[in-house]
This record gives sequence, C-alpha cells and structure tokens, in this order.
Amino acid sequence: MRYLQTGLIEYDQKKTFPGATLFSPLSHKVTYLIDLKGNILHEWSLEGIPGAYAYLLPNGNLLAAIHTPNGPTDLNAKGGKIQEIDWDGNIVWEYVDDYQHHDFQRLENGNTIYLGWKLLPEKAAKRVQGGRPNTEGEDGIYGDYIREVDPVGKIVWEWHSDENLEIEKYPISPMVSRHEWAHANSIFVQKNGDVMVSWRHNNLIGVIDRNSGKLNFEWMNYDLGHQHNFQQLENGNYMVFVNIAPFDGMQIPGSKILEFEPSTKETVWEYEGSPKYTFGSPFVSGAQRLDNGNTLICEGLWGRLFEVTKEKEIVWEYISPYFVPDKPGQPFRGSNHIFRAYRYAIEGPEIQNRVKLS
Repeated sequence: MRYLQTGLIEYDQKKTFPGATLFSPLSHKVTYLIDLKGNILHEWSLEGIPGAYAYLLPNGNLLAAIHTPNGPTDLNAKGGKIQEIDWDGNIVWEYVDDYQHHDFQRLENGNTIYLGWKLLPEKAAKRVQGGRPNTEGEDGIYGDYIREVDPVGKIVWEWHSDENLEIEKYPISPMVSRHEWAHANSIFVQKNGDVMVSWRHNNLIGVIDRNSGKLNFEWMNYDLGHQHNFQQLENGNYMVFVNIAPFDGMQIPGSKILEFEPSTKETVWEYEGSPKYTFGSPFVSGAQRLDNGNTLICEGLWGRLFEVTKEKEIVWEYISPYFVPDKPGQPFRGSNHIFRAYRYAIEGPEIQNRVKLS
C-alpha cells in the first residue's frame, strides 16, 4: 500500500513541473520547502502550530496562519494570527483576530482578506435548518464573516453570512453538527474583487458580489461532497476538491478534483482514483493547476502530495514523513495530515533562485 510508505514514491523528471513544493504538516510548528526528490531545501520555524497552512508571496515571504489560545476552542482549523515571515524567519507583519479560521489571502493592493467566525444572534440561529438535532454548542451556533484589512490593520471591507444569505435556503447537511453554519473553509478573490467561498457543511460553493454582498454564482449539491479549495483557474473555469464523491451503489467512493465551466456547471476535467477508493480524503485537501497543465493534488488525510498530467498519469508522488506524536490530548495524534500544498518554480518571484535543485 502506498499509504504505508513515506518520502518520495514517484518521480518522472520529464513530465513533472520543475520546482519546489511547500507544505505545513498539521500540528507541527514548521513549514517545509522540498525539491522533487523529497529533500528539504528550506524551512520556516513557526511561532505556533499552523492554523491550517502557509504559502509564499510574490515578494518571497511566507504568509502563515498561526493558532492562538483565545477564541473558540471546539471548532476546526482555527488560526487567530496571520503572520508574514521573511526568508530568514523574521516576522515582518502580523494581524491578530482570534476568530480567524481556515483561509486567508494577500491581495495585489497589499490588503489581506480572511475568514472569521461569529456567534450568530439568537434570532438568526433559530432560522438555521438541518444538521443533527440538539448538537448546538454551549454558546450557540457560529456563522462566518469575511474581513479585509489594509497593511496597518484597518478594516476596509466586511461581509457577514447571516446578513447576506437567506439562512433557510442553505440547510446544514443532516450528518453534521449544528454548532456551525455552515463551515466556510476556503476563500479566493477573483480579479474583479468578487470572493469565491466554499461552505463545507451544506455542500455549497458560491461567489460573493463585492458590491451587493449577494451570491452571483452558487451551487449547492450533495455531489460536491463537503468540498474544499474552491478557486478560479487562469482559463476562467472553476476548480474544487470534492472530498467524498457520490456513492454509485457499486464502487466504494473516494475523492475527486473537479474542473467545470461556471455558467453551465459542465465538467471540463476531473481526476479520480482507479479504483475510486485509492484516492480519498474526507476532510482538508486541495489542488493547484500548474503552469504546464499538470495538477498538484494534496490528499490531506494521508499526507500525500502528487502531481498528475492532463491525461491523469501520476508523475510525482510524495508522502509526508512528519507524523504527530501519538499521545493523549495531542491534536491529530498519530497522523501526517496536510491541509494544502503549493509548487513554485525555482526562478519564480516566490523563491527567486534562493535554493538550487540537485
């Protein structure tokens, strides 16, 4: 079984997109940059465990979310502090919001946008449909806000789920807790400023019109499988990581990478395992379309990173050897989970030839 192996599993030098891969093992206070042979090229020591992940900015600095001790303690993928860290590990910028969670993005104008939790007012909470009965948290039901701040920390734009969405229209999936409506887990800002969001607990992906606050695109369907990493590609299509592909009554389901045309929702390209169960992660995970047309996939449950061609051939594969100690009370104990990963060209702006490939 591939999952019993760690380190480099597959490498076809002629077909891969050359560069280095960045990932942050969950519950480890470090972010690694590795080459295609699995060697560590660089690493950043983090102030705390990652709120979810980190990525490189065009200026070569690392942007990371760090878990803080304050704020909600029983919700998943909590961050609380966003830090920009230079190549030498120096913190050059930070912003603290103990309710920040999951995703964040540095915009071209220098602002930073991120997801945050808010406790829903009692009147709004009573309107939430679906979910397992009587599973609200002691403090109630949390919703989401999206906040954009400028470099000095001033809020310049904000959006609230309970104020802009018709709550009854978007019920929670029947198998999940009612402690959260509806678990936003990714944001992606389009070139026109509109914001793409994935809401996992109701199988909903949508695009928020920045001016009106309403959705100008939405798709809520069980076929999205409690998705992650909803994004727009350079070709204009949308791509999403379907965590649990629909069960067809025959094959055991796995996960799926789905690229589709937004106006018709018609599939343009997809990737599944063969058999389907050989590729599957019911939570976290994501994908990146590379400049050569290949797709880098993070199968987060297994700490598995792999690259496939348009023809769905696996040309690079690496499994994280960084496991969390299997101790009582340790988050993700015994696992090597990864939330998301990215590939960068060595000569690109993010790395700027600071490292060399062997």
